[in-house]
Amino acid sequence: MTTFDTLLKIRRSKGAGLFILLDPDDNSPEELAARAAECETAGVDALLMGGSLLLRDGFDEAVKAVKKACKIPVIIFPGGPGQLSGEADAVLFLSLISGRNAQRLIGDQIVAAPAVKQLGLEAIPTGYMLISSGSPTAVEFISDTRPIPRHKPGLAAATALAGQYLGLKLIYLEAGSGADQSVPVELISTVRQWVDLPIIVGGGIRTPDEAAEKVRAGADFIVIGTALEDPRAAQEIGSFCQVVQDAAIHKK
Repeated sequence: MTTFDTLLKIRRSKGAGLFILLDPDDNSPEELAARAAECETAGVDALLMGGSLLLRDGFDEAVKAVKKACKIPVIIFPGGPGQLSGEADAVLFLSLISGRNAQRLIGDQIVAAPAVKQLGLEAIPTGYMLISSGSPTAVEFISDTRPIPRHKPGLAAATALAGQYLGLKLIYLEAGSGADQSVPVELISTVRQWVDLPIIVGGGIRTPDEAAEKVRAGADFIVIGTALEDPRAAQEIGSFCQVVQDAAIHKK
């Protein structure tokens, strides 16, 4: 079974799932491994690894440590074509379809494609869409693109639908790491009405109740990162898992 098939199974059986984003810049491989084990025990469905910047070496070592520490899928969420590792189960092969920067639409993908094939990584074609969050984010600055206005759900839906027709397998609605405001529920629900693809929503989601709102609006997978970076917040992981499952049942 491919990693993408596993994600579809989670969506089908549970209604929604929770991903935790681990940033190798913030922790050592040993700390990341411990975090991964905590996440698996709490009921997290998959781990994403990557970041807008990588300021330290050892990405491959970090992914290897995380993969060794857990059995749930470990998926690369790359901030650039250099963030790859054959130790992962898959990579979100991102195309920034909300922007007009050709480098982020297809240029980086051309650079990364041979390495993905040589590493034997499963590539999951993903339409990556930045949604305005109230203030500029790192991913907006790095990608040199303007986000879709948060009060334009129709524009977001049309963009996502174009991604579906282009053959992408996932839609990722992103407000940005540490965003002031997360992706609005109205925008999520409008995109859900127009596309059949699994929808991932991340950025600025700080509480379990906020995660539940996104699921009820139509999100299939919630990504939590900054809200759980403090190791003392480990107990909150279980709360996020529970409310996502409860909201998914309500959504059904």
